[in-house]
Amino acid sequence: MTAFRRRLRSDRGAASTQLVLIVPALLLIALLVVQFALVWHARHIAQYAAQRALAAARVEDGTAADGRTQARRSLAALGSRVLTAPSVTAERTAARTTVRVDGTVIRVLPVPGLVLHASGTASGPTERITTPGGGQP
Repeated sequence: MTAFRRRLRSDRGAASTQLVLIVPALLLIALLVVQFALVWHARHIAQYAAQRALAAARVEDGTAADGRTQARRSLAALGSRVLTAPSVTAERTAARTTVRVDGTVIRVLPVPGLVLHASGTASGPTERITTPGGGQP
């Protein structure tokens, strides 16, 4: 009976048990870090595309369509794999131009229902030629 009690108290196999419990948790944490780094990166891509679109849409002869086209070009060049299903909204008035880029971030973790979004918005005054007194020429 003493040999049986010694076998119950030994640490034999404890490292394997700890490894089986800890490694999946560490992998999950690493994948979460990668996932949220991709969200951060996708937000920067959306913001960059919105700023480029604003620059194209707010010029004197620019249109909202020019802004949308420029945003799509920027997204294709930078974030077609990170920011999926992007949508671009551009609004141009006589005084203000606003562009918004939205999209879904690619998933690293196969968690059902996990849908992460990223967006960027840029807004600025619409350019127009004025006289030094502030009126139209």
